[in-house]
Amino acid sequence: MAKLEKLRYGDSIGVFSPACPIGNLGTYDKAKKYLENKGYKIVEGNLTRKSDYYRSGSIRERAEELNDLIRNPDIKCIISTIGGMNSNSLLPYIDYEAFTKSPKIVIGYSDVTAILLGIHAKTGISTFYGPPVAEDFWENTSLADEIYEKFENMLVKNQKIPYEISNKEWTSVIQGTGKGRLIGGNWDTILGFWGSEFMPEIKDGDILFVEDQQNPSTLERSCSFLKVNGVFDKISGIILSKHELYDDEKTGRKPYEVLLEVLDGKELPIIADFDSSHNRPMVLPIGCNIEMDSTNKKITILEDCFG
Repeated sequence: MAKLEKLRYGDSIGVFSPACPIGNLGTYDKAKKYLENKGYKIVEGNLTRKSDYYRSGSIRERAEELNDLIRNPDIKCIISTIGGMNSNSLLPYIDYEAFTKSPKIVIGYSDVTAILLGIHAKTGISTFYGPPVAEDFWENTSLADEIYEKFENMLVKNQKIPYEISNKEWTSVIQGTGKGRLIGGNWDTILGFWGSEFMPEIKDGDILFVEDQQNPSTLERSCSFLKVNGVFDKISGIILSKHELYDDEKTGRKPYEVLLEVLDGKELPIIADFDSSHNRPMVLPIGCNIEMDSTNKKITILEDCFG
């Protein structure tokens, strides 16, 4: 199997729209210019500036936009423009064979979880949970610089492994350590293809990363879904993101408190208030072995995802 390669200055980055059309082309153009100023060539997918009401194009059109970028030998990295609701529609039509032969860095967040996990499930190659190129972050110069720092550290620089990420603002809910494959993404999106061949099987020792629950009622439902499916009996730790628009529905309950009730006394290391790219920029390697240390609020990447 071919290996992923680090991104180099001057490489071509493809952008694709697997679900929603770009809502603000001005924001996208700022991000595009920012990356071009860093030395990259931006190759727009053919749906980048198009719209079909709630989506960027038909299911087949969106799949072919992504496949065209996968098959393009000059493209080294593929980034989503934004999230949406329907990325799971593309899963049966992605050219996984072409991707396996010529792997590329794939980055997205939120609904693009379907693409990230689908590619990992079908190829075994790591993908990356990180900011898209039409997110409001790019309107703020300091945040844009923060995005690029995380992007560069994970995808461009040759970091010494093990590589540590930490943040004192994260919350240590249950102290301890866990070691295993990082898997997960957006809760609601995962429910849209759970049990299919495109969802990686949860293995003993996996570290579960989950994000984007806007209120306790939906969070309790999602946590309970994982519990009745035996996920909490297999994993060795949980990384729970924060959501800037979280509505506690007048309960006064934090997201991790809802999770703790569902766990019902089960002891798992938990980091909460994690940066998930909805609230602050972060780049995480899906499918890569990591160690989480909730006591000291740090995550250590244990293996090199690249060749």
